[in-house]
Amino acid sequence: MKVIVTGTTGMVGEGVMHECLLHPAVDEVLSISRKPLGISHPKLREIIHGNFYDLSAIEDQLKGYDACLFCLGISSVGISADEYYKMTYTLTMHVAETLSRQSPQMVFEYISGAGTDSSERGRSRWARVKGKTENDLMKLPFKKVYAVRPGFIKPTPGLKNAKSFYKYINWMFPIGRALYPKGFCTLQELGLAMIHVALEPYPKQVIDGKDIIELGTGKG
Repeated sequence: MKVIVTGTTGMVGEGVMHECLLHPAVDEVLSISRKPLGISHPKLREIIHGNFYDLSAIEDQLKGYDACLFCLGISSVGISADEYYKMTYTLTMHVAETLSRQSPQMVFEYISGAGTDSSERGRSRWARVKGKTENDLMKLPFKKVYAVRPGFIKPTPGLKNAKSFYKYINWMFPIGRALYPKGFCTLQELGLAMIHVALEPYPKQVIDGKDIIELGTGKG
């Protein structure tokens, strides 16, 4: 399987890419990012591209892939509604529309978030925007589209972005996992779940925390 991973300079994308590089069913990983990753691996190929709103310069290099694990995203905290919409909905849809033309046979998996509002009518701005993004992605002519909704994600030890602020709240993980299991997954579980769904059709298009854990631990 040949996969594209976006957001690889962030915590989630880095962890998902890491699992892809380790997985025997993944033959090639293409990272598309704005800056070099600073790592090398026999399976890894990088495209450095600064403008995700215009992929015309690299579009021809996006053919023949089996899956896109879309891990690029930002928090809504501290930015305007317009900027959040542009960077969450507009950017994601542009990348997905481009890929649907070049690799329509692929499975597209979008990292969304727990609490996303599929109705697009709720009170939370970020949840509405995420919901609209999910809904419109599912209209594109891919082989399959999945919305993956993790809650708290425990970083993978040893990776560059494991040094992010999450390390300061990792103590919450065992407590949260015990009290509210579907809201707490590891980054390894998330990556393995996404690989599993890319390889084998899953009956649900919206994959929640419970599904992530079951798929990521081989119980799904």
